[in-house]
Parts: sequence; C-alpha cells; structure tokens
Amino acid sequence: MNLLSVFQQGDAVLATVFIILVLMSIATWYLIIVRGVQLWRLRRDNRQAESRLWAAPDWAAAEKTLEGSVAPAANLARDGLAALRHYHANAERSLGRACDLNEFLTRAIRKGLAQESGKLESGMTLLASVGSTAPFVGLFGTVWGIYHALVNIGVQGQVSIGTVSGPIGEALVATAAGLAAAIPAVLAYNAFTRANRVLAQDLDHFAHDLHAQLLTQAGELHGLR
Repeated sequence: MNLLSVFQQGDAVLATVFIILVLMSIATWYLIIVRGVQLWRLRRDNRQAESRLWAAPDWAAAEKTLEGSVAPAANLARDGLAALRHYHANAERSLGRACDLNEFLTRAIRKGLAQESGKLESGMTLLASVGSTAPFVGLFGTVWGIYHALVNIGVQGQVSIGTVSGPIGEALVATAAGLAAAIPAVLAYNAFTRANRVLAQDLDHFAHDLHAQLLTQAGELHGLR
C-alpha cells in the first residue's frame, strides 16, 4: 500500500494525519538544509572575520575591514567598540561612574554573546517538537486504522484477508510515516545542538580575547571615532 492509496481509500481523519506528517517531514528537511548551510557559512565567516580582525594594524583598520560582515565574531567586535565609545562619552556622568570600564565591557560583550547564541537556536524548537510528536501522530493513525479493521470485521461478521488488509495496511503506513518524520528531526536536532555548542564555545573564547584587547588598548580606542 502506498501513500496515494491511503488518501484514496482512507477517511478524513486518516488523511488529516498523513497531511500533518507530510508537513512535518517537509518542515524538517527544509530546516536541515537551511540550518546546515547557515552553520557552514557562519563557521567560514567567523574564521575570516577573526583572521581579518587580528591581522589589522589598529582598531580603526579592524573596524573598517569588518564592515558588511554578518559573522557573529564581527558583531561582537562592533558591540565591544560601541560599548567602549559609549563608556568614554559618558565617563563624567553618573552612568560612567556607576561601574568601571572592565565591568561595562563585560556586560556589553556578554549581552552581544547572548544575542548571537540566541540566533543559533532558530528552528531548534520545531525540530524538537517534530521529533517528539510525530511518532504519536503516526500512532494515532495506526490506532485509527486498526479501529477500521475491527469495524469491518463487525460488519462482515467474519475475519478474512480482504476485510482487514486495507485498514491494517493504512495503520502500518501511518506508523512508518510517523517514524520517517521523527527520526530525521531527532538526528538533526542532536547534530545541530552539538554544532551550536561548538560555535558558542568558539565565540566565548573570542569574546574573552576581545575583552582583553579592548581593555589593554583602551587608550588608543579612546580617540577612535
């Protein structure tokens, strides 16, 4: 029995179950492709941004070379430079006296790091939801197919292959469809979770280096406009 025959022979409930599972599977594979390409680009752009940043002769040149870059490392560098400018601009006001430069930079870079880490979580909730619910949606279709098999037995008054083959076949297809949607979602969720964790660790190391450089060269950056 194929999926087309299920739509031709099944009722509205079973058809709805299969439509939901098909939509779950499409959304899962779309996210797998999009997120996979996105993570590959983020790692590549991060390496390029860090290389250009540390190779720059000064912070003015570093800021210029990072213009237009959407890499998380570039965003963190811009956040750190903006925070330093803001601190010096308000150093004589109550905001500047509220904390020292070290604490102010730490807060700004930590906020930027949290924002970049949050972007990495895009789509993860959907993958987790599909992975956890698709088997149960398929199980519901299985139960519904078995129910129809029992109804056919009651109507016919006897058990035969022709009586139960259709509904049981629909039930088996529902089970397979649920697993087909759930397994890729679970595998992708685990793979992306690890990739996000590795990228987050790299960003955390970069943030510490950036923080140290901004502190040690604060005098140079004070005159940066």
